[in-house]
Amino acid sequence: MCFSEKGGSLMLVDGKSVLNAAKAGHYGIVAPDFLTLNACRTFVQTADALKTPILLSFAQGHAGLISLEEAALVGKYWAEKVETPIVLHLDHGQDFDFLRRAIELGFTSVMLDASMEKMEENIRRTKEVVAYAHSKGVSVEAEIGHVGGASEGIEGDISDSVYTTVEEARTFADETGVDSLAVSIGTSHGVYQSNRTPELNFVRLHEPSAAVPVPLVLHGGSGTGDENLRRAVRGGITKLNVYTDFLTGAMEEIRAAQTDSLIEIQKAEDEGMRKVLTRYIELISKTV
Repeated sequence: MCFSEKGGSLMLVDGKSVLNAAKAGHYGIVAPDFLTLNACRTFVQTADALKTPILLSFAQGHAGLISLEEAALVGKYWAEKVETPIVLHLDHGQDFDFLRRAIELGFTSVMLDASMEKMEENIRRTKEVVAYAHSKGVSVEAEIGHVGGASEGIEGDISDSVYTTVEEARTFADETGVDSLAVSIGTSHGVYQSNRTPELNFVRLHEPSAAVPVPLVLHGGSGTGDENLRRAVRGGITKLNVYTDFLTGAMEEIRAAQTDSLIEIQKAEDEGMRKVLTRYIELISKTV
């Protein structure tokens, strides 16, 4: 499932094609998580205006707020309205049946997050997803090590981070055949305590970047700091997940609007999210 075509335009694409191009070009791709129709539209239109691909992401943990079927419907609808390549990505999938449904509904990229499992079980479960997804032309991301924390709106407990080792990353990539690999180097999901900028372990990034042929992914991009993210992309990160900063940006714009009008509040929310995505795209999606 490389590309869908309409009048020669590239629209809904698989994650492997976009991330491999970014890896070869030494730039990053932003993966914004959406949980409303408006956020989905804002993300796609912003990417199209900047002529920059994104991984339009929906997390399984948000299925209590918007169903998988709704997410697939609106994601495909907006991706097919633009000429810029858009990947419809399932983020943090927890079980095979949910990922299978996502693929059947038209997601072009899926992530299985079995990072809290033992290495052997993570490999076994990931191989099962890879076999099915690849048979449908869908790319697969997995996680080795574990990025902890908790994000607003995501169901589940707060967890601690576990750094990725180069030996685990190499073995995992070789045995599973994944198309991209999320690594843990010191970021966290959600908001950092005391709004501090985290200290990332770039040695832990350099090692798998040099040893693993597939694109590397950094989760927990919100609040990580511009220089940290630039350095991460220079060090081999190809995909950056962002969620919390969109909520923060939307609320800041709503407060600044000082309005009681629901329509104006919605416009402010859209504008806040547009500004955040624009900043991240300009930060990492050009030549770094």
